[in-house]
Amino acid sequence: MGKKVVIISTSLRKNSNSHALAEQFANGARDAGNEVEFISLSGKKIEFCTGCLACQKIGHCVIQDDVQEIEPKVLEADVVVWATPIYYYEMSGQMKTLIDRLNPMFPKDYRFRDIYFLASAAEDAEYTPQRAIEGLKGWIDCFEKASFKDYVFCGGVNDPGDIQENEKLREAYIMGKAV
Repeated sequence: MGKKVVIISTSLRKNSNSHALAEQFANGARDAGNEVEFISLSGKKIEFCTGCLACQKIGHCVIQDDVQEIEPKVLEADVVVWATPIYYYEMSGQMKTLIDRLNPMFPKDYRFRDIYFLASAAEDAEYTPQRAIEGLKGWIDCFEKASFKDYVFCGGVNDPGDIQENEKLREAYIMGKAV
């Protein structure tokens, strides 16, 4: 029996390069017999966390938006995959906003153990995704049964669709297939 894989594509841009990485990871995971749920944040309403901490007392966020649909899917996944464009050497704002809004998960039981990261950027230096990875690891550190497994980074892609025919798409597929 396969794993339940939730992939969260955080780019809001149509035909984005990080979204293409996420799609290839999803294809690989499906081909390996896993159940894949693909969540795109494009078109989703996700408000900023207000820091009220009501979620820690009542078990859910008081803000009513699309996070209420996303949180249970993350809690029930065996594998969580985050895909983001890199902006100023960091994860996208919408990814960080969702991570903050998943605060109600902190005291809850969760199934996920393996976390993967996919990123693209115009800058192609190997260090480009490192701050974003460290930010994601900060979230993972709050879930002691989970761990960061691996990442694929594709640099040198700026415009929508630049990633087509890039070898990093194959790497994302292979990583997804190995889940």
